[in-house]
Amino acid sequence: MALRGRYEIRLSGSGGQGVILASVIVGEAAALKEGLYAVQTQSYGPEARGGYSKAEVVVSDSPIDYPKCVRPDISVVLTQDAYDKYGLDVKEGGLVIADNFYVRDLKGSPSIRTYSLPIVRVARDELGREIVTNIVSIGALAFFLEREGVMSISSLRESVLDNVPKGTEELNLKAFERGVEIASSAV
Repeated sequence: MALRGRYEIRLSGSGGQGVILASVIVGEAAALKEGLYAVQTQSYGPEARGGYSKAEVVVSDSPIDYPKCVRPDISVVLTQDAYDKYGLDVKEGGLVIADNFYVRDLKGSPSIRTYSLPIVRVARDELGREIVTNIVSIGALAFFLEREGVMSISSLRESVLDNVPKGTEELNLKAFERGVEIASSAV
């Protein structure tokens, strides 16, 4: 991949959906697999589960002087609250990946590309474990990041396998691959 400049990624949802782990995986893929500069930040509510959760990854081919997203290039939103708060905050021409189970009211904007994907349904109904929602979302994100020339699907796949608990690699790999598939079929 040949990323030029700064690229901002935001992932948001509710506590317990694995948004922060997802951002760590993306950041590690950028830094350790792609050789890019990467910064990951996170914020979340006081609740252990169910509160808001937001994580951001800024990647660049040069040192990063400001670690937060100003206007993300791409945003993954896993709940309606996350969409309402962050969904239309992407750059003009940016991209939003929204889960179509929890995010039903897409306001949209002609200047934003929005993809409503069955992220939670794949995790829960096909794979039998809603806990891999974050990995399905990383697969979908990987498809678009490769398409945008930011980083490769294989770098993100490797980073997933490096970061999931031992004994869960097969399930998480299936979740990742299904995420790539649902994104590619939506284009």
